[in-house]
Amino acid sequence: MIEIDGTKHTMKEVTHWLLEMEQGNSPYWLYDIGFLILASILTWSLWQLIYHRWLAFTQKTRMVWDNGLVHAMHRPLNFLIILWPLLLSLGILVEKTTTYSTDFLQASRQLLIIWTFVWALIRLVTNVEDALSATAKDITSIGALSKVLRLVIIIVGGLVMMQNLGLSLSGMLTFGGVGGLVAGMAAKDMLANFFGGAMIYMDKPFKVGDWIRSPDRNIEGTVERIGFRMTVIRTFDKRPLYVPNAVFSSVVIENASRMFNRRIKQSVGVRYQDSALIDGITHEIRTMLIKHPDIDNRQTIIVSFYQYGTSSLDILLYCFTKTVDWVTYQNVQQDVMLKVVDIVHQHGGDFAFSTTTLNIPDETIEALSKAPPLLPKVG
Repeated sequence: MIEIDGTKHTMKEVTHWLLEMEQGNSPYWLYDIGFLILASILTWSLWQLIYHRWLAFTQKTRMVWDNGLVHAMHRPLNFLIILWPLLLSLGILVEKTTTYSTDFLQASRQLLIIWTFVWALIRLVTNVEDALSATAKDITSIGALSKVLRLVIIIVGGLVMMQNLGLSLSGMLTFGGVGGLVAGMAAKDMLANFFGGAMIYMDKPFKVGDWIRSPDRNIEGTVERIGFRMTVIRTFDKRPLYVPNAVFSSVVIENASRMFNRRIKQSVGVRYQDSALIDGITHEIRTMLIKHPDIDNRQTIIVSFYQYGTSSLDILLYCFTKTVDWVTYQNVQQDVMLKVVDIVHQHGGDFAFSTTTLNIPDETIEALSKAPPLLPKVG
């Protein structure tokens, strides 16, 4: 009981000393300032020791949020440990040496504590987002959720700060409702882009990293970032394309990254004099496609003579590759086309090219042979 009473007595003395120091009533204010600076240095050193020990422990775990929490708290607490004693010391100095009020410094200390929590929470959301994005498949949803969480944290933190400054939240919310209506009417395009971005996050027609194109607009490239106002697309010539999100609510979007196969569709033109070879050529080409390791046999395979061209008999080659990668697809298509060339040549045929046949009567040829030359003979 004696120890407990002694502890209570000590806590009362410490509380009384802190109140006197904060209000500037302590007669030993210079010693108080020195003590605050020394305590700040010692607290900062202790926090660094705890931080490194804590970080070493969390790196051994498999959880994501603990590492993010340690990194999120590091810098905000560093600033709080340094700035809060400095603001308190500055308040004591102003109170003892000037006639100015220190109410603004007291409010600043309260705002500093609130901002420390807000800053730490924002950093925690960002760190967890980065950790999850490294392994998650749906990066777009993670990015959207993190943006919403950061926005909520900032709004709540801002309202708490305003309340500490003595502002009326009810009046601000009323003014914000009327102002929001006016701003909504004036910034309808911005709101359309915002809701367009929200629809992209919910419907997920594409995500970051997808190759998309719009046949309605001149839009084609890889999605780099999906924001609440616009989407950044990197075109194939490496130019950034900034598309307002409202555009995607009124155009057709093709997502090439979600293809299961890529199509090969070619026309093989054989000479008219090789018409007897077409049946054997088409049969062997079809057999080659069925046995080809990079052609998907579960999809449609067509090799057939389908039309009489102006100078060739045209064979339709239609199949699908197993790969969807553009570069690999080009290599597979080249291999298929070279094998087609070998098959046509092995059957004794060849490929047609544009020709023109001119029929001249024999009488005309005989008359031309008897006609005098157009130019006189020289020498």
